[in-house]
Amino acid sequence: MTDLSSRRLPLEGVRVVELGQLLAGPFTGTLLAYFGADVVKVEPPGGDPIRGWRKLDEDGTSFWWRSLGRNKKSVTLDLKTDDGKKLVRKLMGKADVVIENFRPGTMENWGLGPDSFEEDNPGLIYTRISGYGQTGPYASKPGYASVCEGIGGLRYVNGFPGERPVRPNLSLGDTIAGLHAALGILLALFERQNSAKGQVVDVSLFESVFNLLEGVIPEFDGAGVIREPSGSTVTGIVPTNTYRCADRKFVVIGGNGDSIFKRLMIAAGRPDMAEDPAMATNAGRVENEAAIDEALDSWCRSLPSDDILAILEDARVPSGPIYSVADMMQDPHFQARGLFQQVEINGKPLKIPAITPRLADTPGETRWPGGEVGSHNETVLRDELGLSEDEYQALKREGIIG
Repeated sequence: MTDLSSRRLPLEGVRVVELGQLLAGPFTGTLLAYFGADVVKVEPPGGDPIRGWRKLDEDGTSFWWRSLGRNKKSVTLDLKTDDGKKLVRKLMGKADVVIENFRPGTMENWGLGPDSFEEDNPGLIYTRISGYGQTGPYASKPGYASVCEGIGGLRYVNGFPGERPVRPNLSLGDTIAGLHAALGILLALFERQNSAKGQVVDVSLFESVFNLLEGVIPEFDGAGVIREPSGSTVTGIVPTNTYRCADRKFVVIGGNGDSIFKRLMIAAGRPDMAEDPAMATNAGRVENEAAIDEALDSWCRSLPSDDILAILEDARVPSGPIYSVADMMQDPHFQARGLFQQVEINGKPLKIPAITPRLADTPGETRWPGGEVGSHNETVLRDELGLSEDEYQALKREGIIG
């Protein structure tokens, strides 16, 4: 890990309290912490459930957690107890930003809603992430990413016509909501410089994926067109598809620009298509999509993927391989861009992904990996909140801080 002692990070000095569990809220906190925010992650005494998800290390802790929990101070508090609520209220009272992703109304039921901080901490930026938002008829519904990707329109356009919609093997709805939440927080921090006031940032998973729908809405309203699933292509843009090569590996080819299409078809041994006036524009290529795809499919199946990609690179046609994580970790470009950062877990090295964007003068960095449950209890509760030794030990005995 890079020594950051002499470098100021862009969010240094911003105090964040992260509440909630699993992915959307914690991913927001991860983004802020990577760029220097002081993030206190409040967990139940047993820890965030994501610590036990997917593949585990020899200590029984998720490898994923080591990435998601990086740069955060882990504090355990039982928010179902009065003392737990009092302590988290103190943390929130000192914070610039709060992130929570409970079901709407939960924080109010605990007496910790945004209205309760208007006098004590008027500059607080209170960030709320939920499935359907804080208002509207669906606000109280439980909203996991899989469900919200469906209602938000993302699932409808993915898959093959007439078959069940598919999802990527990732929780896109959660991470995209986390990106939207981070953007909202930065906007609110910027605005606070003028007004000195905080505000509520209301982020929903379904609206976050809704923001990805490009021209789907105006195309339907203006022309009555419903964009349907299109398999491995994109509706109305030709050619852009995935093709299997002779070595059974797949490549992606994007040859949808007019001049690019000509170079592509010449490289593929089809100069007749390159010069065909019926295919000179995208509209014409859409009409001839089946013939173009058949020609490219036949060409790709005749050669190994490396040969196909080398020919296309020489022809200046956008193309590339379909990478697994093993491929990525061996690729020199990924390494040159510093996309893998090595941390140590109990003396053993572990690579976790860097976080982008890359700032030239004040880049973010991993300062420590996700730690053990409650590993910063003393630092935060005693040093920052001022609990005495007797108070701290009493809370431990009562199980309030784990």
